[in-house]
Amino acid sequence: MPVKADHGAAAVLETLPMAFSVCKVETYPEGLADLPWVFTGHTDLEKSLVCPTDCVPESTLAREDGWRAFRVRGCLDFGLVGILSGISGVLSGNGVPLFAVSTFETDYVLVKEDHFLRALNALKDAGYRVEGEEARARRENTSGKNL
Repeated sequence: MPVKADHGAAAVLETLPMAFSVCKVETYPEGLADLPWVFTGHTDLEKSLVCPTDCVPESTLAREDGWRAFRVRGCLDFGLVGILSGISGVLSGNGVPLFAVSTFETDYVLVKEDHFLRALNALKDAGYRVEGEEARARRENTSGKNL
């Protein structure tokens, strides 16, 4: 049974047009900060990198390709509660695993390509407005069919 959003359903989501990879790296390559889309994570245990698949560095130790992203549109105040929880609840309830990253201003939710349309439909059915090329293509190509 599909899960409806209980938090943050007023959020507008935007699909990003490129495929992403999640990587484990030994060092961050020079020029990394100049990429238009890059997320890094550095802990005492590992260094991780999320970037467009066509920008994955050769020095990658491990990688997981085939991710697609939704961006929460707008600048989110740090006091807001439930935005990411609402999205993840809808996706979890519909059997869609996710990988989330956040920036200072907003959140990004990545899902595997083979779950992308299910995620898109679940979010729309839960009351989220989803914009972007894939959302338009879905409307044009499905002719009202629920994927």
